[in-house]
Amino acid sequence: MENTIGADQSSAAREISAGYATDGAALELGTVVVDGVVDPSARVRIPFATLNRHGLVAGATGTGKTKTLQGIAEQLSDAGVPVFLADIKGDLSGMSRPGEPGPKIEQRSRETGDDWVATAYPVDFMSLGGGSSAVPIRATLTQFGPILLSKVLDLNETQESTLGLIFHWADQRGLPLLDTKDLRAVIQHLTSSEGKADLKGIGGVSSATAGVILRALVNLEAQGGEAFFGEPEFEPADLLRQVDGKGVVTLLELSDQAANPRLYSTFLMWLLAELFEDLPEAGDLDKPKLVFFFDEAHLLFTDASKAFLERIEQTVKLIRSKGVGVFFCTQLPTDIPNDVLSQLGARVQHALRAFTPDDQAALAKTVRTYPNTKTYDVEEALTSLGIGEAIVTVLSERGAPTPVAWARMRAPRSLMAAIGDDAVTAAAKASPLYAKYGQTVDRESAYERLTAKIAEPPPLPASADVLPPVYEPPPRREREEPNMVEDVLASPVVKSFLRSAASALGREITRGMFGTRRR
Repeated sequence: MENTIGADQSSAAREISAGYATDGAALELGTVVVDGVVDPSARVRIPFATLNRHGLVAGATGTGKTKTLQGIAEQLSDAGVPVFLADIKGDLSGMSRPGEPGPKIEQRSRETGDDWVATAYPVDFMSLGGGSSAVPIRATLTQFGPILLSKVLDLNETQESTLGLIFHWADQRGLPLLDTKDLRAVIQHLTSSEGKADLKGIGGVSSATAGVILRALVNLEAQGGEAFFGEPEFEPADLLRQVDGKGVVTLLELSDQAANPRLYSTFLMWLLAELFEDLPEAGDLDKPKLVFFFDEAHLLFTDASKAFLERIEQTVKLIRSKGVGVFFCTQLPTDIPNDVLSQLGARVQHALRAFTPDDQAALAKTVRTYPNTKTYDVEEALTSLGIGEAIVTVLSERGAPTPVAWARMRAPRSLMAAIGDDAVTAAAKASPLYAKYGQTVDRESAYERLTAKIAEPPPLPASADVLPPVYEPPPRREREEPNMVEDVLASPVVKSFLRSAASALGREITRGMFGTRRR
């Protein structure tokens, strides 16, 4: 009787595995489990060509999500595909070291048919801002834009609209908003007696609303958020790197920003938006140019406005044509809005817990998102999965969903543990990116110009409709010293500013195309 049951299980496993067969290269997830029996020959895989159709990795804490991400990232790197991955708990730093063999690794290798070999991968350690030993990632406020900053500051729609007008005023005046003190100086100017005419001239913005934004900005600075905004600004193209044919794995360290989840999640959206704007159309590729893992994805959608959600959906939908795959990682699939969830082709669902009525409702909704299967009771399976097991369905090479598979996931080949702060520091300083981004640059911007303006004599009266840029010298002085213009334009500081002003104009257009205004 046992042999008959075993044959039935093997037949069911192979039938499921046949739905995952591919003609091209594929990423190996694991092997099929039926009635608790694993078949090492029944492979569960994702075609590399469909990874730009995005995916979801979900499951309760402690079910193996992080190891799944590690295993996927390793295979992408082996295939020459760069990976961006947030390392919230610091567990993934071990990817830079070869794994350690042991009885559990050997058993998992036998079960999944994996010829396991300890392997280290090229890793860049980065962090938000300059408060860490890793390479800092920064963005200027001008580049970040008012819509994303409004999400960080937790502003309502009226306040967001006001912030957009403030950005517009600064752009029109040629005032670079590089860091938080620049925006603070602009808001303080607009709410001062001297700036009331300017405030009225940009749509009658309420000084009370501007004050609310200013207080939110000060709170952000108090939480350490100002360390992220500034220069040198991170170039997303630096994520698309290879070392010795392997894709570089960029690990974003979040220890310093753990108390500011809004900044973390919105930063990831900014980075994704920058990739969308910068990368050319790629069409259908054999493998993606980059795979972007959006960990703790529920933080992005919490309290998000309708317009913000629409832009996320649009970006996810369109960025696949640029050759970028996005994987959202969270505890519950219901954390992801339906319009975004419908764009995700691969589903790797680790165990769910159903301890509360809300958990049970989320479980029921999750079950309904899977194709019908005669092999498993999906609801029972989702609460019975072991650590390192998942219910999987992906898109096949022809674009159809694969059969639902209970998969035992492959073990990562790199170290499944943190390597320590000292090792991270040494690796970060050895990176070629450290020389580029390691030191903060604080050049002249809105703060310095507005501060200098306060110390200048009052300007000549001007029409309220035509306001002179604050950075221009008085006309009378130009006539007295005709060579001053040439001297000023030759200054490296002014050249830097002119580049910034031109860049700011381009960014304003980009913000408009990306939906930075409410409609």
